[in-house]
Amino acid sequence: MGELLDISTPHCEIRRSGPVVTVTMSRPEARNALSTDMLVGLADAFAYIDAEPGVRAGVLTGAGGVFCAGADLKAMGEPSADPRVRRRAGEIENYHWKGLLREARPGKPLVSAVEGYAVAGGTELIVGTDIRIAAEGATLGLFEARRGLFPMGGSAIRVPRQIPYTHAMEALLTGRSYTAREAADIGLVTRVVPDGRALEAARATAEEIAACGPLAVQAILRVHRETEGLPEAAALEISDRIGWEVMASADAREGALAFREKRAARFTGE
Repeated sequence: MGELLDISTPHCEIRRSGPVVTVTMSRPEARNALSTDMLVGLADAFAYIDAEPGVRAGVLTGAGGVFCAGADLKAMGEPSADPRVRRRAGEIENYHWKGLLREARPGKPLVSAVEGYAVAGGTELIVGTDIRIAAEGATLGLFEARRGLFPMGGSAIRVPRQIPYTHAMEALLTGRSYTAREAADIGLVTRVVPDGRALEAARATAEEIAACGPLAVQAILRVHRETEGLPEAAALEISDRIGWEVMASADAREGALAFREKRAARFTGE
């Protein structure tokens, strides 16, 4: 799984293997419910993925055959027993929102690997990722309305933008649960794999992304995020400005040369 990074916390294991960083929510005794230790680790992990030039994609998963059962309000309100986590909680502005991918989403793709329960805040985390691989036995759902709560991770905005409106409203307003197959049918997840294989499939997808030109990949994400809701003409202006920078890059020249020479491209991000 790669090198364990020192930004890991008691509830969040962060490992790097070449250009891919795997972030594992690790509180299996509580079905990986969110805690201060977990949210600080997630916030630092996503910032690391964004800032490190050699990192090209991230994978988000959970330990013990579970993704994340949502918020543990008691554990989120208590200070960590780990001195470094306490310090980072004071240093990272809005670490809760950063850890939930509501704020400061990385400019590089995130692939989620979903096994078991991924409900409430767990589904909100999935909604913040770009590609979503779910195991056959996974359960997803935005349960907040059913509990008289509100999906504070941004799903009331993001889900209707990501999947058809009526499906989004059913998910948000009924708080019902979804099997992996149902979630795939409405476009909430990308595809379904056999139980126990989600992480393997997500890492393979992340490696595919890492083999592409990093400038191109990051530009595609940036254009999508910067043009949401804009009229087509205004969106195309932004797309052209960002796209022509990629087309003029050394990576673009290397991609064309590698194609002609029938070899794998050696992208440098320049």
